[in-house]
Amino acid sequence: MIQQLIIFMLFLAAAGFIGRKIWKSFDSSGGCGKGCGCSTDKKIA
Repeated sequence: MIQQLIIFMLFLAAAGFIGRKIWKSFDSSGGCGKGCGCSTDKKIA
């Protein structure tokens, strides 16, 4: 029983991680399109 609970929690964590990556890939806030969060409009000093 405890092993199934641990596996279920790991599955939920993995599904959440993948879901967040997919959700962020549809974010249209600019950047290079790889979903890494970089911004192409940053000034290089």
